[in-house]
Amino acid sequence: MIQDKYSVLQTYFGYSEFREGQTEIIDALISGQDVLGIMPTGAGKSLCYQVPALLFEGLTVVVSPLISLMKDQVTALNQVGIPAAFLNSSLTPSQQGKMMQNARNNQYKLIYVAPEQLTTPRFLEFSRTVTIAFVSVDEAHCVSQWGQDFRPGYLQINDYLAALPKRPIVGAFTATATNLVKEDISQLLRLRDPLTLTTGFDRKNLSFAVEKPKDKFRFVQDYVAKREDISGIIYCQSRKNVEDVCQRLSDLGHEATRYHAGLASDERRANQELFVTDKMKLMVATNAFGMGIDKSNVAFVIHYNMPKNMESYYQEAGRAGRDGSPAECILLYSGRDVVTNQYFIDNDIEDDQLSEAEREAFKKHEQERLKRMSFYCFTQDCLRHYILNYFGEASGNYCGNCSNCLTNFEKVDVTLSAQKIISCVKRLRENFGTKMVIDVLRGSEQKRIKTLRLDNVSTYGIMKDTSEKQLRHMVEFMLAEGYLITSDGQYPVLQLGFRAKDLLTPQANLMMNLAKEEAPKKKVAVTDDVVNPALFARLQILRREFADEQKVPAYIVFNDATLREMSARLPESSAQLGTISGVGTVKLDKYGDAFLDVINAYIKETAE
Repeated sequence: MIQDKYSVLQTYFGYSEFREGQTEIIDALISGQDVLGIMPTGAGKSLCYQVPALLFEGLTVVVSPLISLMKDQVTALNQVGIPAAFLNSSLTPSQQGKMMQNARNNQYKLIYVAPEQLTTPRFLEFSRTVTIAFVSVDEAHCVSQWGQDFRPGYLQINDYLAALPKRPIVGAFTATATNLVKEDISQLLRLRDPLTLTTGFDRKNLSFAVEKPKDKFRFVQDYVAKREDISGIIYCQSRKNVEDVCQRLSDLGHEATRYHAGLASDERRANQELFVTDKMKLMVATNAFGMGIDKSNVAFVIHYNMPKNMESYYQEAGRAGRDGSPAECILLYSGRDVVTNQYFIDNDIEDDQLSEAEREAFKKHEQERLKRMSFYCFTQDCLRHYILNYFGEASGNYCGNCSNCLTNFEKVDVTLSAQKIISCVKRLRENFGTKMVIDVLRGSEQKRIKTLRLDNVSTYGIMKDTSEKQLRHMVEFMLAEGYLITSDGQYPVLQLGFRAKDLLTPQANLMMNLAKEEAPKKKVAVTDDVVNPALFARLQILRREFADEQKVPAYIVFNDATLREMSARLPESSAQLGTISGVGTVKLDKYGDAFLDVINAYIKETAE
């Protein structure tokens, strides 16, 4: 048995070095210390528990929330020669029994288990008869009601640990967690003096953009028409939107499929399989789909609607570019998204264990997170800086790879306009929403204004020459900067923010960025330049043949980044091929000769 973490990394996974944070986490676990690891999607969380699992004497239990995610990870492990299995509701009782019997016979190193299965009598009995060396909790934020995906089943994890004859080492991993959620995870899982490590949240290969198109579908239509050969996810807020967008894309001839909770489980599985195996290029899904896929070659993620918090957004956007290739993350904003999310917050609290006071506190917490999400859509600063700052990570104010940084802005003095807006909100006694404030400022003749006698307010009509769009843009800017706030509730009203008083001083000076309409945005590439594209295409075809033969997704054979490196470096021997990132000993033995034949044939052709 391999006893060294570097040998495990190279032999099974085909990498010569660990990424940021992985070495510290693995060393802590191997030494017997609990761990809380916060690493962004695509940063290599899985290796942090898979490598130690191979070094421990005994079994590793991985608690995972979604069936589809378990299946993908187990398939990938089996592909590189690591014996693993999963236990969830997709298996029949007899299949579950066989899996546990195999585990008793030391046939597996890792088993992935749904949280709801942990405390069933059958699994508890099994767990007491084998040596559980390590329990890894994936998507650990699900244990916290302050996280974006609270699952009551995760509260059973601690009961499970307490029921074991000997407490195993515990590792908890998540992609996104605020300080509040980190504390909750550590407390609820009763981690013992854990190494708490947050690697950088920055995914440099991802570009970020916020767009506010009048016609969202037209934007999507134009976008995917130029990217027919790459995979992407389009997230929607509702099943209705998923159905509409998917149908319209399909009608236009695009390879699109759908995923939401309203579909039969068999259809969901089949549709996901079509997407994961690249038989469908586009997946249109509700936001809940976010945790359920482990696909390396997603080149773009479009949010058709704004999510209700930054944690969900960054986790879902992080599904792009998992193989390290450049990828785009685009959020399409409209005011209706805020209203819909507010409705979900007001009506989605289903946890009967919460008291009325706790429900109210939870709702206020969710409303605050929604505000922070909406501010992301209006900030004029670097979008990457906003995201990293939200998660408590310092960064520069310019990344050169987001829509704000790549837009040619000009500074405009809006002090007087902002003072007029502040004055109007005050004259209206902070009792009306954005639309009414704008209508009063522009001197609208609508009946309701006359009925409420708002046309007698001193600020009525003082900005009649300013367009409604410009005024709304200024209000959104003032909200994002703290000069205005909105009240909580179903019908939010504009109120003075904590910085409003700064505008009432003689020295007040407020500058706002306005995009120069004539300045086109720099195009951000979504794929690396491929060296020897003809060879790359042949390697893709060979990869597809192996994948179809084994009925696995193509990226499980080799991901695109590995094929790109083969195309660029042109290895001519097994020794050279073995140095390519992602080609481990197991895959070299399994696929090496076939890929070398294609590469050497290409070298011979081009040399002639």
